[in-house]
This record gives sequence, C-alpha cells and structure tokens, in this order.
Amino acid sequence: MRHIAILILLMAVTACIPPGREDYVPPPPPPQLLTDPAILGTVPEQAPASTWQSRPVTPRAERVESGTYIVQPGDTLRGIANRTGAGSQIIASANGLVEPYVIRPGQRLKITGGRYHAVSPGETGIAIARAYGAPWRDLVALNALEEPYILRVGQKLLLPADTPSDPARLSIDQRAAAFDLDIDDIVTGSQPALANGAAAKEPSDWRKAITPNTTIVTPASFSGRFQWPVNGTLLSSFGSKGGGKVNDGLNIGVPRGTPIRAAADGVIAYSGDEIGVFGGLILISHGSGWVTAYGHADKLNVTRGQQVKAGEVIGLAGESGYVQEPQLHFEIRKDRKPVDPIIHLPKRG
Repeated sequence: MRHIAILILLMAVTACIPPGREDYVPPPPPPQLLTDPAILGTVPEQAPASTWQSRPVTPRAERVESGTYIVQPGDTLRGIANRTGAGSQIIASANGLVEPYVIRPGQRLKITGGRYHAVSPGETGIAIARAYGAPWRDLVALNALEEPYILRVGQKLLLPADTPSDPARLSIDQRAAAFDLDIDDIVTGSQPALANGAAAKEPSDWRKAITPNTTIVTPASFSGRFQWPVNGTLLSSFGSKGGGKVNDGLNIGVPRGTPIRAAADGVIAYSGDEIGVFGGLILISHGSGWVTAYGHADKLNVTRGQQVKAGEVIGLAGESGYVQEPQLHFEIRKDRKPVDPIIHLPKRG
C-alpha cells in the first residue's frame, strides 16, 4: 500500500508537465467546466454563453507565385501586396524595407511565393492556424508577427509550406496531430482581427467584459510585484523534472473549492479550458510583458477583458485537467517566457 500511495503522489506532482505524445493518452477534461470553443473556430450546438465568439475560419488560402515586381509611379506597398496577392509585411521583410516603407519607381521587389490567407473580421490567429492544421507559433515566426499580435482585416498571412492544400480532407486525428495549443499560443493568437486604423479600446465598465470582437488592452505598465494566489503545499517547483519534462510554474496543493486570487492588478486575457492539460485556465495580462496563469480550476469567475485587482477572487481551485488531486498550477511569464515564480513572490514563513 505504501508503494501505491507514493506512486499516486508522484503522478499528481508531475501531471502538469505535458508528457510525450507517443506513449500518453490523456483523460478527457471534466464536463462541468466553462468552455470557450469559438477561440478555435468551432462552436458546438448549444454551447454555453461565452465572450469568446470569434468568427469560425473557412480555409480559403490563395496561391501566389514567386517572382519580381518592378515598382511603378504611384505604387504603395499595400497596393503592390493587393496586386500580387502577397502580404505587405512579407514583401517588406523579404526586401529589407522598414517603416515608413519608402519605395521608388523602378525598384525591383522580391515577391515571396506560397499560400496566403486573407484575414476577415473577428478571426483570431489561433482559429486561422487550426483551420489549416498548422501550429500558430509557426505562423507567428513565418510572418514575423510582433507584440501585441493584433491581426488586421485584409492582412495576408503566409502559411507554412507543409500545410495541406485542402485542410478539409484532414481527419479529426490528423488535425489533432497537426495542431496543438499552449499558453503562449493564447497570449499571441487569441485577439480578434481589427479593421485597418481601428484601435483596441478600454473595457467600458470595471466589472463588464468587453465585446467578443474587440481586442483587450494591455495595461500600460507594471511594477513586477506579485502576491501568492493561494496558500497551500508546494507539490512541484519550477524547472526541469528530468526525462525531457519541464514545469513552467508551480503546482500548489489546496483543497477543492479554494478561492484563487489574482496575483496582481491586470486584465483577463483568457478564461476557458481549451488546453486540456491545464483544465480550467485563466490568464491575466499585467502590462510591461508580464502575464500570470492559473490552471486546474473547477470554476472560472471572470471573463475576457475584465479588469481585476490584486487579491480579487478569479476562480475556485480543483482537479480539472490532467491531475489526480486538487491543486493550482501557477505561472509567471515575462515577455512570453516562463520565469520562476518563487523569485517574484513574497517569502513564505
């Protein structure tokens, strides 16, 4: 019995560290969680009410042939992009152009060939990536997207060369194998596309979530001071756990139903359960590149765009996701990279 008890404890401690796909079949997420399926572009029938209602994406990429374009009098970079079918940012990058993107008649511009997706209103980067069975992080790198990762309506995204030409032919298993989701994907790819010239707007009310097709505003600045989100037993610390497994945060054991409190002032960037390993998950943007994550919640009390204060209850801890005992998975990220929360939290007695 003693050996069995130790084995169960070890499973709980390491459960928040996603294992390799080849030898692991995760359990399904619990049905009682709030869900936000539209972030991925698919909305099941009778889906619960949610602020995540981004537009489902239909694969409609158009192929552009590689070549050279000779700039004509009156040409603009955007006009050349519209004429050739390539993305303006891709053209700029391929030709070493920087803002304000000055071009001159007679100049020869390299046009990068490939398949391009034209962004429509309400589409998110994650939804676009899933529609083509491609990792969102690959689209970010290929298109040199930068913070705050807000797409523009009409923007053309170059797709990875190895994405299928007809994504509709992919089976469910093939789609699952080609597309996964992690916290960084949500941080960089969950904002709905805006019309050209439009700006993200502040939430209209302190307690009210912003409209589904409005981007959230990142707080202007943050001091970098945090408080503990729960009081409990440290089950797993930050860093490598051997065998290629890494914990990007802390796992803190607490009784089920324990209030989860915001570690600092900020704006809710995500509240849902699309990342199966974490179950109920909340992300808070604090400004200056700081983001905190709270996983394995049984109840989510906040919605996207809602402003919260340090110490405010944002959810209740549980054992959703791939864990065997109630706990909180807590992360602190700076400029998208996980950092050891212990360094930034007050010392415990």
